[in-house]
Amino acid sequence: MAAVSQGANYIEKAIGHTGDAVTENDMTNPDRDRAKYGDPSGEKMKALVWNGKNDVQMVETSKPKVIEDRDVILKVTGSTICGSDLHLLHGAVVQLQKGDILGHEFCGKVDSVGPGVKNLKEGDRVVASFQIACGDCMYCKRKLSSQCERTNENKVENVMYGGRTAGMFGYSHFTGGFAGGQAEYARVPYGDVNLLKLPDDVPDEQGLFLSDVLSTSWNCVVDTGVKEGDVVAIWGAGPIGQMCAQMSFIRGAKRVIVIDGGNAAWRLDLVKEKTPKVETINYTDLPSGTTVTSKLKEMEHGGPDVALECAAGEYAKGIGHKIELALGLETDTSEILNEMITSVKSYGRVGITGVYVGYTNHFNIGAVMERGIRFIGNGQAPVHLYWQDLLKMLQDGSLDSSIMLSHRVNMDEMDTLYKKFDARADNLQKVFVQTRFSDPPAAGTPQVTSWK
Repeated sequence: MAAVSQGANYIEKAIGHTGDAVTENDMTNPDRDRAKYGDPSGEKMKALVWNGKNDVQMVETSKPKVIEDRDVILKVTGSTICGSDLHLLHGAVVQLQKGDILGHEFCGKVDSVGPGVKNLKEGDRVVASFQIACGDCMYCKRKLSSQCERTNENKVENVMYGGRTAGMFGYSHFTGGFAGGQAEYARVPYGDVNLLKLPDDVPDEQGLFLSDVLSTSWNCVVDTGVKEGDVVAIWGAGPIGQMCAQMSFIRGAKRVIVIDGGNAAWRLDLVKEKTPKVETINYTDLPSGTTVTSKLKEMEHGGPDVALECAAGEYAKGIGHKIELALGLETDTSEILNEMITSVKSYGRVGITGVYVGYTNHFNIGAVMERGIRFIGNGQAPVHLYWQDLLKMLQDGSLDSSIMLSHRVNMDEMDTLYKKFDARADNLQKVFVQTRFSDPPAAGTPQVTSWK
């Protein structure tokens, strides 16, 4: 996969960008051109950068500056790590370059604004959407912000997908090449569109998660059509799977069954503890001859109505897919997808939210057609469509994001956090990463953990 990733860099360089973005692309670290992108004060900041496959490092780099009229510079007060970041760590997402600042989930306080920003001022508390939207294109006018047509000019993605996603923070040059928020400062293009003010009654430890995990989970549940009386099965007990379980019950699901195993099996106990109505399957404990599919059909006649994929395509279980991934013969395994397809009732719904970046082999297309399975790519979640409503749900208590928050760590230990999170160690579920600009921990939230 690493060779595929770097090969995509060379192809993009050879064929060139589409040239139609309305904001600067390929600015993944201010020190790539300090004179152009670095703050003239010379102030430095700590940031987490990708340095090669399975190698991230904390570095000192330049604070970014306003370079476009609608830019906002944030003092980052909270960021986190996501399962999607592990795909970057492993080199599974193409077109990473050494020195790229990672991180697509962050909140902060406004440090400075460009002259075109009229709705924000210095000191405002805000959360950033993980995608960068222009606010004016066909998709943005429908609040489908993740598909903005004007912020990502990557031609390889355009050819592979038949279209492009929006630019995204800290998620490789494949999605525009924007410096991420696992840093003490972040530049937010079109900040008047891509930042949401946080009210005083929503602390950073809740507001941060509007940037991605809450919107992504809600999109998965709503877009796949979870409704009153459904039986829902969820593959993956990480933060997305955990919040999808809670949100499925909010939408009226009758039963929710969460599947996980291996070195992540402890997450099933966590999900069950926080949401006792959830049922669980540890696939590593299934007796010989029992599969996830057969177990689900044993638990529910015909299988669940809905299956939600909250894991990802890079984690192969069988030797065949492991070999094909290693040789670059596929970018994603179809194993979980096929389990979901064979598990649901005929005419059931399968929603894909875990990251799949390219192509897969041995996909059971016959079952999709013959049994009428509704196979739904949920897409990168359109944060702008949901985040105001989700903020209200946090305020009125109908949504509880605290159930996934397990740890708080300092920014300067983020490289260690990546290693531990990748190993599913220390019962790390969702982590709040604080900086020198962060407020003290909100009441009832974790205190700082240190591995020094």
